[in-house]
Amino acid sequence: MKEIWSLHSQYQSWLEVELAIDEAWHELGVISDEDILALQQNVKFNDAEIAELEQVTHHDVVAFTRNVSEYLGPEKRWIHYGMTSTDLVDTAQALRLKAANNLLRADIETLIATLKTQALRYKDTVMMGRTHGVHAEPTTFGLKLARWYSEMQRNLVRFNHVADQIETGKISGAVGTFANIDPRVEAYVCQKFGIHAQEIASQVLPRDLHADYLATLALIGTSLENFATEIRNLQRTEIHEVEEHFATGQKGSSAMPHKRNPIGSENITGLARTLRGLVTTAYEDVTLWHERDISHSSAERIILPEGTTLLDYMLHRFNNILSNLDVFPERMLQNMNLTHGLIYSQRVLLKLIDQGLSREAAYDLVQPLTAQAWDHQQSFKQLVEDNQEIGKYLSTAEIADAFDYHYHLQHVDDIFQRVGLL
Repeated sequence: MKEIWSLHSQYQSWLEVELAIDEAWHELGVISDEDILALQQNVKFNDAEIAELEQVTHHDVVAFTRNVSEYLGPEKRWIHYGMTSTDLVDTAQALRLKAANNLLRADIETLIATLKTQALRYKDTVMMGRTHGVHAEPTTFGLKLARWYSEMQRNLVRFNHVADQIETGKISGAVGTFANIDPRVEAYVCQKFGIHAQEIASQVLPRDLHADYLATLALIGTSLENFATEIRNLQRTEIHEVEEHFATGQKGSSAMPHKRNPIGSENITGLARTLRGLVTTAYEDVTLWHERDISHSSAERIILPEGTTLLDYMLHRFNNILSNLDVFPERMLQNMNLTHGLIYSQRVLLKLIDQGLSREAAYDLVQPLTAQAWDHQQSFKQLVEDNQEIGKYLSTAEIADAFDYHYHLQHVDDIFQRVGLL
């Protein structure tokens, strides 16, 4: 990613677009065989020389085209022929975004594959499901990972859409009218590089494309933050159901030797905030004066490299966290018992309803027992068994069945099939 966004890579992409445009002119009979051959053989640039020229021109594209021309003979008249700066800059930027997208797509697909592996591995690993941070009913760690898998599948669809939209070229002249450049030139160049020609533009590509693109990158980063926050919570000492792998020689605190902190997941959280911050700038860039100004240009030199690089790093970092995550099934079972069986209250409620009680009567019968179990740290199952009113409706075997966590996992395979994991 660093190479894609280097200044040398920028100039290289500019050179490729300039040459492709001249090849298109040659196809149309404007540039001679002799001149196109000379261009193909001699065209080049020098980073340092461009920098020197820009000190004089105060215009990076002019400095670039003049430097390229210095290495050419009479055929140099075809460099930048009929073009405006943004024909070059926006189209070449699409080439670099396409290269960045190939990396990001591979990152996303790698994480999806890791999520699939881990979801299947822990498909039946029972754990406490929590709502509002409070124990609710049993679930499995695999189901949690399957939700993440499904979310990343949606993110891949979103990403592919905006990647296709942003991989677009524009070679239509100073105000987008094709007055000085044949539309067939644009078509040739875009086909050559595997991008599509924007249907209509001003002097620049419409910036809603870039805003949509960066917003999607930020949403993917927010998904990673969502997953990372769950890992952080599950690693808390009071829960300790998972833990980021702690490598030999790793240190958790300069003061407390015992500390093992979820620093990777915290890192993901912080970077997601940074990534979302770029979206505001991208949205501000959409509004330009008339057919174009350059207020977007300086901002994009920051937010496009930074946005793609941040997400690339975050995807790599989180994939490594997830691949090496330490999971503690025994602790998950222990935590399920912390509330003395209260997590099975709905099962008792429904069994009473099945026996003919109204929902209100069943609820009012069960809820006081849940309060007694919690307030006095007593076994909820024992209280249910000892309650004479409940005994009129439920047998000992039926009560035991209500407190079996396997009941809650009966549709795990069905859900995995719906998600596409089985």
